[in-house]
Amino acid sequence: MTEKLYPTPHINATPDDFAKTVLMPGDPLRAKFIAENFLTNAKLVNNVRSIQGYTGYYDGVRVSVMASGMGMPSIGIYSYELFNGYDVENIIRVGTAGAIHEDLKIRDIVIAMGACTDSNYVGQFEIPGKYAPIASYELLNKAVEEAKSREGVRYKVGNVYSHDVFYDPSGSAMQFAKMGVLAVEMEAAALYMNAAYAKKRALAICTVSDHIITGEETRAEER
Repeated sequence: MTEKLYPTPHINATPDDFAKTVLMPGDPLRAKFIAENFLTNAKLVNNVRSIQGYTGYYDGVRVSVMASGMGMPSIGIYSYELFNGYDVENIIRVGTAGAIHEDLKIRDIVIAMGACTDSNYVGQFEIPGKYAPIASYELLNKAVEEAKSREGVRYKVGNVYSHDVFYDPSGSAMQFAKMGVLAVEMEAAALYMNAAYAKKRALAICTVSDHIITGEETRAEER
C-alpha cells in the first residue's frame, strides 16, 4: 500500500485486527451469532454503525466475521475497505437468497459461481463492454469439496442474480430464471467486482430462505 487507508469512516481497527479470511453475513446479529457459536477467543474488533466485526479462531485457524449490511452499495464499501485497507485476502459472503430454480428447496445451499446483476456498480470501473463477475475458483472448489463431504447437505453451484431492488413489481428475477439462474440476492456481484479489482478472492455461499416460485419462506428468527 502506498497510503494508510485505516481507520476508515466505517471500520475503526488496524489491519492486525482482522484475519486474512473474513466471513461476511449481511446481518450484524448473524456476525455476532457466528462469533459466539463457532469461533473461540472471539474479540470484537469493529462496531462502527453497529456493523459488528469479530476475530477469533476456528479449528485453530484465525478467522474474522463482519456484517456487510444490505445491498451492493453497503457490501461495496466494507469489502473495498477490507481488501484495500486491511490486507484481507478472502471474503466469503454467508447470506440468504430467494430461490428461482425448481430444483432448490428451503434451506438448500447455493454456491455462487457467477453473479448476474441489474446494478450499475460496474460503471465505476469504466469497462468498455459487459463484465461478468465470478467467484474465486480456489474458494469455490474448496466450498464444493466441503459440501460433498457433509452428509445431508443439499447444494447447487451456479449463477445468482444480484438485484438492486427487494420489492420488485417487474418480476425481473423470473426472467433470469429462464437462463438457469438459481437464486436472487443483493450483494454478490459487487463483492466479486471489488475482489477482482483488488486482485483478491471472494465467494458467496447463500442459504435459501424463501422460494419465489413456491412461495415458501423461513421466519425472521430462523434467518
